[in-house]
Amino acid sequence: MKRLVALLFLLVFSIALVSAGACDLTTSLLNQDPYPAVPGDYVKLVFQVSGLENSECGDIKFSLIGNYPIEFDPGKNGVRTFRAIDYIKDYKSNIQIPYEVRINGDALDGANPIEISVQNKKEALILKTFNIEVDDVRADFEVFVKDYDFKTHELTLEVLNIEKADVEALTVSIPKQTNIIVKGPNRVVVGDLDSNEYTTADFEAILEDGEITIELIYSDTINIRRTITKTISFDSAYFTERIADQNTTSKWTYIFWGVVILVAIWWVVKKLKKNKKKRH
Repeated sequence: MKRLVALLFLLVFSIALVSAGACDLTTSLLNQDPYPAVPGDYVKLVFQVSGLENSECGDIKFSLIGNYPIEFDPGKNGVRTFRAIDYIKDYKSNIQIPYEVRINGDALDGANPIEISVQNKKEALILKTFNIEVDDVRADFEVFVKDYDFKTHELTLEVLNIEKADVEALTVSIPKQTNIIVKGPNRVVVGDLDSNEYTTADFEAILEDGEITIELIYSDTINIRRTITKTISFDSAYFTERIADQNTTSKWTYIFWGVVILVAIWWVVKKLKKNKKKRH
């Protein structure tokens, strides 16, 4: 009986000893910056591996798998190797592993799964999935010449936000180029612009027919300052007809006031003649 009890005690002790010696690693995604990530832009990810205080873990190989929606720059990959001596000597119980990767330009809004793998010298390969949040906060615009006055050289541009994202602190800028000479400020701050809304920006400029480059600078909903370059066309023919209309209007205005003055003169002369006859 005593021998049986001793055997059972030895068995339980052995199981506890084996369990205590097993390498039990825990992996987590600590941080994503920016949050949400933007398609076509870079995102910083920080992972943490815990449980390294156990000497049974040995060397660790951590891999961020470069499948959709993340992409590595040419020449880079997601494999990181940590020798046991590197973290045991400093009594570290965890390691933090940073990455900077690009989000696929066609990534869908919402939670997108990414996969990592962890392997040590004894354990089988462990796969784990995390979600990174993606939201396309970029805007896009349509820009065209709404009006141009050849006399005052006043140019009015109309800007339409054609994306779903609202923007803040929108600035319209006209860089130096051959087809347009801006007199005065070449930048106009037009302020916030919601999705599917439009605004205008006024400049004083001398224009020639051809293409004009416009820069649109704005802050997105995660407070990143972005710049979009647009090319618009200017054709003076669309605005010279309006000048002719203005000239025609002016001509008829002069004729009207001329007739009024002539009638007034005729009336005054007639009145004077009538008074003269009465005195005689």
